[in-house]
Amino acid sequence: MDKEPVSAGLLGRLLKVDGKLLQTWYRESLSDYLTWEQKEHAKDYMVFPDNTGPLLSIDETALSKGELYTIVTNKAAKGGKGAIVAMIKGTKAEAITKVLERIPEKTRAKVEEVTMDMAGNMSKAVGACFPRAQTVIDRFHVQKLAYDAVQELRIKYRWEAIDAENTRMALAKMNKQAYEPQLLANGDTEKQLLVRSRFLLFKQEAKWSASQKERAQILFVKYPLLKTAYDLAMKLGRIYSVNKDVALTKLALWYNQVEDSGIEAFGTVSRSVQLHYEAILRYFNNKSTNASAESFNAKIKGFRATSRGVRDIPFFLYRLAKIYA
Repeated sequence: MDKEPVSAGLLGRLLKVDGKLLQTWYRESLSDYLTWEQKEHAKDYMVFPDNTGPLLSIDETALSKGELYTIVTNKAAKGGKGAIVAMIKGTKAEAITKVLERIPEKTRAKVEEVTMDMAGNMSKAVGACFPRAQTVIDRFHVQKLAYDAVQELRIKYRWEAIDAENTRMALAKMNKQAYEPQLLANGDTEKQLLVRSRFLLFKQEAKWSASQKERAQILFVKYPLLKTAYDLAMKLGRIYSVNKDVALTKLALWYNQVEDSGIEAFGTVSRSVQLHYEAILRYFNNKSTNASAESFNAKIKGFRATSRGVRDIPFFLYRLAKIYA
């Protein structure tokens, strides 16, 4: 089993020793941190060439106070020992490229595939460093764009509902009348309907609960364009469940449906998909996703939580490297 990070505070309580003292003891004496070969530049980057494999993922994560780091991981490690190939401060393509070029060219030439999101900086860096690798746009990032478009429309309607309710309340007050909210068939006000519909719009209809089905029925009658947006998002997701040839046909049909809908946000989604068309369709070659990178990011966040934040970044990265590099 992979080792899981344990906080100095927890270990200190178990051993009945002051947690801060234990951490200092480990940092200064018990570990090889002070002589760690990557210590001097760890805050800016770490690189482990021997962990490079044919299938990689690249993603970004916030390490401390929103400070972003780009992480390249080896899928074969499955989030355990040997997972970290490189960890670079920032997201600039030039900085990422400079660090990845520290990996021998012969090793980089063995990389066959790199999964990522739609970030242009990552695509540029991967293209420069792994010239023989195919880039694959993660399906979940594509689907998230569509979900965001649905939510944008829902939020627009929500603000309109809030504004309308405020107007009715002001009118009642002016007429010295008690304000009576207008309730829908399920007991929601219009504003509540739009707030409480958030999560059902992320789910397939078959997975709705009874109350969500009732709410969706009211929502889509009242806001038919929201129903169109929801259907477009679900159809895009279902394209990934068929083979590549069928997916091409369905995607072309989906483009036409987006155009007919007139929903501005989906027009943006459609253009994004068209610009990354080839890398998106490469998903069908090996059904590759960036799930391993997302899982690894969750591990880093969990590790950060056990440490109650990151005060000493190089030492935090040293501990991270000991477990995952």
